Amino acid sequence: MTADRIDADDQPTGVPQRTRGSVMRDVARLAGVSHQTVSRVLNDHPNVRPETRDRVLAAMRALNYRRNSAARTLVTRRSRTLGLVAFETTLFGPASTLYGIEQAARAAGYFVSVASIRSLDRESVLEAIDRLCEQSVEGIVAIAPKNTVVTALSQAPAELAVVGVGGGGESVPTVCIDNATGAAMATRHLLALGHATVHHIAGPPDWPEARDRIDGWREALYAVAAPVPAPRLGDWSARSGYEQARLLATDPSVTAVFCGSDQIALGALRALHEAGRRVPDEVSVVGFDDVPESGYFLPPLTTVRQDFAELGRRSLDLLIEQLNGGSRTNRRVSLTPTFVVRTSSGPPST
Repeated sequence: MTADRIDADDQPTGVPQRTRGSVMRDVARLAGVSHQTVSRVLNDHPNVRPETRDRVLAAMRALNYRRNSAARTLVTRRSRTLGLVAFETTLFGPASTLYGIEQAARAAGYFVSVASIRSLDRESVLEAIDRLCEQSVEGIVAIAPKNTVVTALSQAPAELAVVGVGGGGESVPTVCIDNATGAAMATRHLLALGHATVHHIAGPPDWPEARDRIDGWREALYAVAAPVPAPRLGDWSARSGYEQARLLATDPSVTAVFCGSDQIALGALRALHEAGRRVPDEVSVVGFDDVPESGYFLPPLTTVRQDFAELGRRSLDLLIEQLNGGSRTNRRVSLTPTFVVRTSSGPPST
């Protein structure tokens, strides 16, 4: 048996069953390559030029050719399928992370099977891991905004390669954005403009990302001996930003607000507008994420940008590193965000 075996599921649709050689010759003829080159592409041989591989794959699609994944898995012991644990959410960060991982996996030649969960508790994550293992996935990437996800991931079978994306924990390999550095960037920007201190509307405290952003904001204030107001806790939503900013707007000494997400900032901008506090003339506002709409807020939002495509690529690299090495690592990869200056921030009014 060979990995590129042809059977009823490996043929152009709508034609009688044909021999392995005849179907591969059709693909080779259409792609303008040899029979051996088609075989190498089917077996993911590294010594095939990318443009040649693309021609062969295009010929396979044109002939409605389907590889027998089950037969290939039996021979190579590689399913070329990765599991992805995600949770049902409309939040920009986790949704963009999911897309970034899927794109990186596809570019690397892997299929992705997604197990969605409604709750981020340990039992739900373990059930999702079990479902994915039943599909013979080679490894699992879990979007892990809470420590419970990392804890559950650490209890996956020892021979299974795993990576947590976001969140905290040191028990499994992790790829994350350096949230503390991003928050410090935002705070230092506002201090450099001349604001005496910076107020913070934070995300939910049970998310490590929110705690890291609080830490980065606080440390930047400590570094210049600026007053450290109590952080106001939200839930990533525009509603929570609106409610907290309504309270801040009543205090004329508030001239700068760092928001834990762009959605929080959106709500804060409305609250300040309703209170007659002009942005940025009277109050500067900075967000975190750089959602596609942030440049179209009124005024356009200064914010911290996360590179979700790079987050996906690095998480996949870390997973493949374990697959190739045959053992799990505890390595942590932290990506530094970038700062985007727009017109929602400026010097305090004199």
